[in-house]
Amino acid sequence: MSNVKLKNSTTELRDLDALHHLHPFTDHKSLRSGGARVIVKGDGPYVWDSEGHRILDGMAGLWTTNVGYGRSELADAARDQMLELPFYNTFFRTTHPPVVALSQKLAGITPAHINQVFYGSSGSESNDTAIRLIRHYWTLKGEPKRRIIISRKNAYHGSTIAAGSMGGMGHVHKHSYPVYEGFRHIMDPCWFDEGQDGESLEAFGLRAARALEDEILAVGPENVAAFAGEPVQGAGGVKIAPPSYWKEIQRIVDTYGILLLADEVITGFGRLGTWFASDYYGIKPNIITFAKAVTSGYLPLSGILVDDRIVAALMDHDDDFNHGYTFSGHPVACAVALKNIEIMERENLVARVADYGAPALAKLLARFEDHPLVGEVRSVGMMGAIELVADKRTRRRFDNPGRVGLICRDHFFREGFIMRAVFDTMVCAPPLIWGDGEFAEAERVIGRALDLTLADVAGEIAA
Repeated sequence: MSNVKLKNSTTELRDLDALHHLHPFTDHKSLRSGGARVIVKGDGPYVWDSEGHRILDGMAGLWTTNVGYGRSELADAARDQMLELPFYNTFFRTTHPPVVALSQKLAGITPAHINQVFYGSSGSESNDTAIRLIRHYWTLKGEPKRRIIISRKNAYHGSTIAAGSMGGMGHVHKHSYPVYEGFRHIMDPCWFDEGQDGESLEAFGLRAARALEDEILAVGPENVAAFAGEPVQGAGGVKIAPPSYWKEIQRIVDTYGILLLADEVITGFGRLGTWFASDYYGIKPNIITFAKAVTSGYLPLSGILVDDRIVAALMDHDDDFNHGYTFSGHPVACAVALKNIEIMERENLVARVADYGAPALAKLLARFEDHPLVGEVRSVGMMGAIELVADKRTRRRFDNPGRVGLICRDHFFREGFIMRAVFDTMVCAPPLIWGDGEFAEAERVIGRALDLTLADVAGEIAA
């Protein structure tokens, strides 16, 4: 079946998919009735489906393909490493050149206080690892009661039971049977959803951050291990905190001596115009989790970046940290990650986001602020969101959250542009290689998709 894409028609591929493939985060009954879109090719900022349609990828795969598709250098790096050493584990006091080289490279582009890496294969694995290491750290420090990790509503930290429990998404919790104990969730720092009339962004950011201090005091500082947060809440709807927020969060974690976990599975590797969003916001996390764009999605690889404080505690005790994965530090994935970072450095993609991509995306989205369907547009770096509302004046959303978002998403797909719907928030995170042509094409499609959606729901829009 290795050449199935050549032998089978689109209909046959969809039928086979329905017979044998369970998709992630999917209503399987609905999928079976409509069939999956079959993607067969990618090149630069575009993908093609099995019916020959070229589609501008506004989501970088899944917040992932920062250097775009079809990079032969990444394929060559994988092939060369497969012929040299396709696999060996990093258990049993064993290492290999690619994992050593990548670890050194990562230590060089992370904040100065972070110098160690532990590897996995997905963002969920990374956050599971972080949960275990955080609690292990406090046990080593003689404070085993510090087990509570505080996160935020609408946070996404993965879909394993532990990482899903740390996240703040109710539809993920619903399938955990039950949600693991030891996690608390505070308000998210999105003014559009949580801000009060007349409240400044600065005041709102401080109020949202101080919800952390309130929760710490409510459960007892002696019981709190860490605060976990995405610098920008991606899968929750590109929720961007006001400038006052992260500075106050840092003050609070420092005041109570708890650890700070920055989940950079989405924001790492250039998306905000810095290698890591922790640098963009000026915070000093003890752990950074990463995945996705470290290889631009060409192979699965993830990890946690660990600061000197936690490493010192590990070094002070002569015992095992009993945790790991078969594919921790996989040599082929590490070789591809090294080449991916090399490409990003050679093409100055991180600086390009700061100097060109971020302003261009902000300008693009601002063109639609006055559209009758749009309640707000927002962006930071190469991440953006468009809020779809029934009433612009009051920010009132549509009935049955997600219904209008899916209508709009389908119009985007039909018009040749991938934009994701998070309930009724349309989000994008383009490859970092977008240029003037892609931004112009996106502007045309966004306008068309919003107009088509407005025509579908015109009777529900407030006058």
